[in-house]
Amino acid sequence: MELSIIIPIYNEERNISILYRELKKVLENLNKKYEIIFINDGSTDKSEKILNNLNDENIRTIHFRKNFGQTAALDAGLKNSKGNIIITMDGDLQNDPKDIPRLIKKIEEGYDIVAGWRINRKDSLSKRFISGGAKILRKIILNDKLHDSGCTLRAYKKECIENLNLYGEMHRFIHVILKSKGFKITEIKVRHRKRAYGKTKYNFSRTLKSLLDMLLLKFWMSYSSRPIHIFGSLGLLTGFLGFIIAAYLTYIRIFNNQSIGDRPILLLAVLLIVIGTLFFMFGLLADILVKVYYKNEESYSIKSIS
Repeated sequence: MELSIIIPIYNEERNISILYRELKKVLENLNKKYEIIFINDGSTDKSEKILNNLNDENIRTIHFRKNFGQTAALDAGLKNSKGNIIITMDGDLQNDPKDIPRLIKKIEEGYDIVAGWRINRKDSLSKRFISGGAKILRKIILNDKLHDSGCTLRAYKKECIENLNLYGEMHRFIHVILKSKGFKITEIKVRHRKRAYGKTKYNFSRTLKSLLDMLLLKFWMSYSSRPIHIFGSLGLLTGFLGFIIAAYLTYIRIFNNQSIGDRPILLLAVLLIVIGTLFFMFGLLADILVKVYYKNEESYSIKSIS
């Protein structure tokens, strides 16, 4: 299999047939062996029926029992794909299938991941405003330099997504995860069309979830192999501050004969020392858990062996 197209679907009954016709026309002109994987993410409209009625040997359909979200749908599609090159895209017709050949061309130039950049977005002003704020946070927290991290239209080499597990809202950060493993990424400008049918699934709660996943990803990328470095550092810092305060109180009690029992700062010193000890213990326990996690999985990625 040369090419896999992965498309999450959630209540897109009026878009599926149109998208399928557009895709089929583009893919047949490529002269490549391909498959189209639709993931029905627990749709409550006629999407499941329409997908089941698509009579095409190149189509595979995955039906979820309920709505699990776009990340879960993409994860299922990636894990069931067979193509050497994998294309992900939305099912709302806003991504243009005519951009697929350009994505493939970039992959063939030697890149591992090619991300779409919606240069002229057709979304609402509020959605673009929230996306702009999220872009700034991604750049600060994750050093993400892509212009458009929210564009689902992307191409991946098969080797990139092997052993990749997605959860939460992590589909927005696939490129960040893969880049941290050393894969080569680029982006190209792609078309973006105004939604004609159906309603957007984007809302503010997804933004909050993405922020939490972003912070988790930052921690995992920076300290997944040695969590003792962050927890131990915090423990040493807070414990040291507590020790300094305790030393000061001891000094004034012994040499100045001042009472310290009724001073709030004494409680602060004790609290900092206890918290510092707990942080250090958390670091040790986390380090042990990480060693168990990596027992059967390497913490590095090998490009080739000669």
